[in-house]
Amino acid sequence: MKRRNFIFDIFSVGLMSSISSKLKANNFNFSPMVRSISTWKTKEANFKAGSLLDKGVDALEAAVTGVAIEEENPKNTTVGFGGAPDRTGKVTLDACVMNHLGDCGSVVAVENIVNVAKLAKDVMEKTPHVMLAGKGAEEFALSEGYQKINLLTESSKKEWEKWLENEEYKPLINIENHDTIGMLCLDKNNNISGACTTSGLAYKMKGRVGDSPIIGSGLFIDNKIGGAVATGLGEEVLKTVGSFLVVELMRQGNSPQEACEIAIKRIVSSNSQKNKFQVAYIAMNKNGEVGSYCIEPGFTYMDYVNGENKEVITESVF
Repeated sequence: MKRRNFIFDIFSVGLMSSISSKLKANNFNFSPMVRSISTWKTKEANFKAGSLLDKGVDALEAAVTGVAIEEENPKNTTVGFGGAPDRTGKVTLDACVMNHLGDCGSVVAVENIVNVAKLAKDVMEKTPHVMLAGKGAEEFALSEGYQKINLLTESSKKEWEKWLENEEYKPLINIENHDTIGMLCLDKNNNISGACTTSGLAYKMKGRVGDSPIIGSGLFIDNKIGGAVATGLGEEVLKTVGSFLVVELMRQGNSPQEACEIAIKRIVSSNSQKNKFQVAYIAMNKNGEVGSYCIEPGFTYMDYVNGENKEVITESVF
């Protein structure tokens, strides 16, 4: 039997080698799966990232370039240019990135700079630090050639002035308190990287920073396992170090979907939702499998794979 198995193994290897040679001769190219997923209805951003991945661009560069579309979109009031200001009328941005090597960069409370995800990448690659804040982050950006710009658009200013009439702080679920675009990319080298960028909660207290720029909360990558990003009420994500938790649950053998569900239910188990809020996770593992789950209905994410970019409705606890 051993001799028979040995002969069969040799035959199998020879057969597969022959098939492979013929396929290569006929110009059949087998590329690993590439995939990008991003939070909310960020269609153009996710398509951009996915298209770059198809061209062989590495995962982090694809993610940073993709989210830049929303950072530059004045109609998106929760990210970048045109983002809703804090209670004093200042727009402050937060972002972080993490690559497949475990390197990461972050910026918090940045004024006057649009592309803060790219800035976070520059912090990672060009400084000895992981995080820069406020004026220091802005000064670093200007030294790197970023343009200074007033992030408060006329539209956002009018909404803020209207809010000042009552100053009632009750962010609208799935609108004012989703506050993020998070993106995960899997490239042709089977590496996962991600980016997360936001203008934070509408009419937040001056100086407030949520989960989005915090490695392990807003974003976490372990290239041996997968990655996750969070969106929603950052204060609740921070309490459970949410994205790190999702990745650790995948490490324990859970699928991306199962991991997201367990992590969301952990938040719900310690909060009655008397005052409703949204939290959602998206996750992807090394096999390109994805998952997502949220607390309240209404969260969707974009999924680019095999050249198709589609919006996916996420199941919720309630």
